[in-house]
Amino acid sequence: MTAFSLQGQTALVTGANTGIGQAIAVALAQAGADVIAAGRRDCDETLALMGGGRSLQLDFADPMAARDVFAQDRIDILVNNAGIIRRADAVDFTESDWDDVMDVNMKALFFTCQAFARAALPRGRGKIINIASLLSFQGGIRVPSYTASKHGVAGLTKLLANEWAGQGLNVNAIAPGYIETNNTEALRADPDRSRAILDRIPAGRWGKPEDIAQTAVFLAAPASDYVNGAILNVDGGWLAR
Repeated sequence: MTAFSLQGQTALVTGANTGIGQAIAVALAQAGADVIAAGRRDCDETLALMGGGRSLQLDFADPMAARDVFAQDRIDILVNNAGIIRRADAVDFTESDWDDVMDVNMKALFFTCQAFARAALPRGRGKIINIASLLSFQGGIRVPSYTASKHGVAGLTKLLANEWAGQGLNVNAIAPGYIETNNTEALRADPDRSRAILDRIPAGRWGKPEDIAQTAVFLAAPASDYVNGAILNVDGGWLAR
């Protein structure tokens, strides 16, 4: 096995029906992994792009939705990509919007990691890749529960790495910058907002889902076996400015 080969590995990617999750699923499959594409909606398009693989319906409105998944299949790589966002001024933000985001983005992520680890720790090997955000480091505006949840993802990534690195599990995260997905379509369609964003990005372009996907391949592969508790910014240099 080469340093970047995933031959013989099985990966579960959540939120794999579109965008970054879809790109990660495809890239892991191209690297040789048997990929299970999970989403609250069907992942047929993702399976077609992968040229095969399996799908699984998981709706993390129930944070414990994945509690039994890892007892059914041997899964070597877990990518926690599923997430939601709610936007409103902090003074108007509702309890429901707070709870919905925290349940999916942080509570479900933790308990999915826990379920994975219970199966993987006895084997002494496994890779967990969490999808964080630039708002794991910055405050943002009008997204209080999203910002809190993504700060939490960064903290949990470090905590789990502290507990599990010595037992063979690598836990890391990727913090995407401004990526060309459905979530950023409105920003890219606004000339003034898009220009303001591009002016701050040293790379001078929006990121592509494939930029995140190839970083996920690295974190899933043997090449990253001594990478633990890292939150890798894939942002074209946004945070450096």
